[in-house]
Amino acid sequence: MLLQVSDVSKSYGVSKVLSSITFQVQPRERVGLVGVNGAGKSTLLRIIAGEMSADSGTIYKSKETTIGYLAQSSGLQSDKTIDEEMRAVFAHLLEAEKELRTLEQQIADPNLHADEKQYQSILDRYSKLSDWFRENGGFEVETRIRMILHGMGFGQFPPDTIISTLSGGQKTRLALARILLQAPDLLMLDEPTNYLDIETLTWLEDYLRGYDGGILVVSHDRYFLDAVVQTIVEIERHAARRYTGNYSRFIDIKAAEYEAQMKQFDKQQDEIAKLEDFIQRNIVRASTTKRAQSRRKALEKMDRLDKPHGDLKKASFSFEIERQSGNDVLDVNDVSIRFPEKQTSLFEHVSFRLERGENVALIGPNGIGKSTLLKALVDQQPYEQGTIRWGTNVKIGYYDQEHTGLNKSNTVLEELWNTYPGIEEARIRTVLGNFLFSGDDVKKKISTLSGGERARVSLSKLMLAHANMLILDEPTNHLDLYSKEVLESALIDYDGTLLFISHDRYFLNKMAERIVELGPEGTQHFLGNYDEMIQKKRETEELQLETLSTLQGKPSKAAAAQETAPVSSYEADKQAKRDERNRQRKQEQLENDIARLEGEIAVLEEQLTDPDVYNDYVRVQQIQSDLEALKGQLQDVYDAWDLLLA
Repeated sequence: MLLQVSDVSKSYGVSKVLSSITFQVQPRERVGLVGVNGAGKSTLLRIIAGEMSADSGTIYKSKETTIGYLAQSSGLQSDKTIDEEMRAVFAHLLEAEKELRTLEQQIADPNLHADEKQYQSILDRYSKLSDWFRENGGFEVETRIRMILHGMGFGQFPPDTIISTLSGGQKTRLALARILLQAPDLLMLDEPTNYLDIETLTWLEDYLRGYDGGILVVSHDRYFLDAVVQTIVEIERHAARRYTGNYSRFIDIKAAEYEAQMKQFDKQQDEIAKLEDFIQRNIVRASTTKRAQSRRKALEKMDRLDKPHGDLKKASFSFEIERQSGNDVLDVNDVSIRFPEKQTSLFEHVSFRLERGENVALIGPNGIGKSTLLKALVDQQPYEQGTIRWGTNVKIGYYDQEHTGLNKSNTVLEELWNTYPGIEEARIRTVLGNFLFSGDDVKKKISTLSGGERARVSLSKLMLAHANMLILDEPTNHLDLYSKEVLESALIDYDGTLLFISHDRYFLNKMAERIVELGPEGTQHFLGNYDEMIQKKRETEELQLETLSTLQGKPSKAAAAQETAPVSSYEADKQAKRDERNRQRKQEQLENDIARLEGEIAVLEEQLTDPDVYNDYVRVQQIQSDLEALKGQLQDVYDAWDLLLA
């Protein structure tokens, strides 16, 4: 057992947050911690990490168990370079390697051979340190750093990049990379998918599935939870409940349990009603009073079931429009954007159209300019060339993921009322109540709100806009799982046109009817949702590989004529599997070469501790020469491995 949480409780003043929380995390178990915003998930992680004390209860872990904790949106703050910060994780190994090199020089020094006792002492030290270095992964340091940085989207960053010059999102990703390199026995991650693009998310899921330690993760990404976790611990009404399976299975089990409990409760209520009716009708009649009294006693002894708790109160809203727009809503033609301080364009040749009622997703890697493009659409960002034309009667509602449109000095009530001064206070309060701001909550300052609360304020303002064109930049960020479902329902019923950015693949699958993928040199267009886009991309790649393979094989004219015919999905699937096997074989070969070369290096380094070798000065020099050659080969294999993963 890695971790035991027993009867942990926590309150802030009179407000209870956690009550008698108990659960375990076993070795290699992947646990998802879920619950509405404010349920206490982050508080519980901080208590486990030792950053906060509980009011009562115990946290047990063995002394040998190491815990790595990444708080929500906790960027890496450092004036070092990326390479320096990542290598600092392995400071103990790098110091050992440095000592090994010093010992090698001493061993090769002929002057030391005269002092046999000191010479033997150095050899013993070298032998022990070499074994320790190998057993603790000293030879894999560079490989691990390269792999993690590549997976987290830093593969093309110069190693000497100063961390303090990075954006907030990049610092968060780098903090995650650093904790993955530390490889603790228990990895605790609070919303690790924030600021990750889809490619990085996919890599992280694969990495965590193969992680050797245990994982305790808080996430509102349903796709991520389904892909990674095998256990769900839900915190609801201050208590914890454990479910076996991923998030989708948890939802099914919880719904089935609630339905079964309601049936039992309703059945008992019917029985109680019948007993009470019988007692009332027969208690005063002499002939039946004994039976009535008997049933009254049975009723008094009955173990009454409590009515099952339904779902917690959810936000409730809908997006309505004042009037319809024209059929042609938006025409973006050959748009390019360049920042003044940069010589190259952020992107160029971007073109797409929107028609009334469409739900279109804009996707692309982090930093490509998706948010910048949306700002250009709403006149918050100039563009270098091209045209942006809006159709007739288009009224735009814009949701900014940074919530820059909120005045931090306002209260929640003032924020809406100042934006819509013509609406009476009662109506404003009703709307805020639908977004779970009730009572004194409406008097909270915007500056004191959590990310999820700010998101709900922004959505409440958007709802009152009655826009027929919604432009949403990461609308599900900071929303809990239940609020996401409410947002999806509202958007599905929306009669206007929708253009949105999201890295939430579940949301993309549910909402997108068409996808526009943004790249440096323009856009690609796909009909359907995220999964359908991935399938289409796979089929296109397979066709290209099939065509390339045929051309390289110099086919006959008849075969060449058949190249224009569509390849069956069966053949395409076979080709894709062949190509993937070839890639995997090449990757395995390179990794075997890395292991072989590292092993040969280790053997030579160990030979330097052999008395028959270290007494032969010429032999020592030859070994050191061979070591340099092998290390050069190892670097070449590392480079080839990097290219294959790129």
